[in-house]
Amino acid sequence: MALQSSPLRIALVAGEPSGDLLASSLLAGLTGQLPETAQYYGIGGPRMTSAGFDAHWPMEKLSVRGYVEALRHIPEILGIRNELKRQLLADPPDAFVGVDAPDFNFGLEHALRDAGIPTVHFVCPSIWAWRGGRIKKIVKSVDHMLCVFPFETAILEKAGVAASYVGHPLADEIPLEPDQAGARRALGLPESGPVVAVLPGSRRSEIGLIGPTFFDAMELMQRREPGLRFVMPAATPALRAQLQTLVDAHAGLALTLVDGQSQAAMTAADAILVKSGTVTLEAALLKKPMVISYKVPWLTGEIMRRQGYLPYVGLPNILAGRFVVPEILQHFATPEALADATLKQLHDEANRRTLTDIFTELHHTLRQNTSQRAAEVVARVATSRRVAA
Repeated sequence: MALQSSPLRIALVAGEPSGDLLASSLLAGLTGQLPETAQYYGIGGPRMTSAGFDAHWPMEKLSVRGYVEALRHIPEILGIRNELKRQLLADPPDAFVGVDAPDFNFGLEHALRDAGIPTVHFVCPSIWAWRGGRIKKIVKSVDHMLCVFPFETAILEKAGVAASYVGHPLADEIPLEPDQAGARRALGLPESGPVVAVLPGSRRSEIGLIGPTFFDAMELMQRREPGLRFVMPAATPALRAQLQTLVDAHAGLALTLVDGQSQAAMTAADAILVKSGTVTLEAALLKKPMVISYKVPWLTGEIMRRQGYLPYVGLPNILAGRFVVPEILQHFATPEALADATLKQLHDEANRRTLTDIFTELHHTLRQNTSQRAAEVVARVATSRRVAA
């Protein structure tokens, strides 16, 4: 296909670390699909910029979770979206890819699509779990949806939205048999003895809500089992400083605080206490027993509960279609409850074997060479516009 002489240009928006991972995987695939002169720009994170992406705004500007928490950030976020929309309408890209962040991206995609700019959305919102009414926005906003879970395509195609199952890049990145001993050596942890990874979140607000409870739970676990060690990754220097305050208040803990390296920390562990989110899928792909928890402000929690269709919130349970790991949420997430459940996950060997089988099957299902599959769709959408022109 002969393309126009000007460089092919694709705009992307990713709003949080999981979107940064997905978008960087896509960019890696596009590098092999499109000419070297192709340009990628918009809003993104460090993984994207390391892949050659031009971030006009950092993704941290959009990394706000929950209804209540978002209220004070709405003016700035809307201002960014309006300015980006103005820029893209004035100088249209060959395609726009919204990576997750549906509350930000759907409105933008709607305007761009109405202006004739092809739109692709990477990661179908969980319309099968909650807020099913979003399908109406998808129909108006998205030319093609890239799905990370296999059952989503049928839902979208029934509504008239073109969709492709591309798998999840974490399933490609994580080995089927993780190297626990190697991860412990890399982090300076003892190669023998029980280790629990604790992940209280990747946002300041998340750590502020659940962090103290997680630390109290660690104290209870260590009191019951003095030989137990903990490892905790800090996603950013700012979050490390926030976590260090909690570390200082619990000086007796056998805790190793590491910069980033969340996958290594989970690989090194025998069990995981984790805040709900995409990281729970990573834990499942690492074949780890886990306890999933979260705390959000009361009003946010009530809105989420009333709009939900499923009895579970953790991705391992959603994908298995049943409770395979415990979820302890909101006011039920006491230090005692979390400590009890985590120690049970640590020591129940029959449960560990069952989870390994379940998570290995899930790993094979999601391992689809996502980078290549997603890039093929985006390249086709972007180049077809030029051919049509």
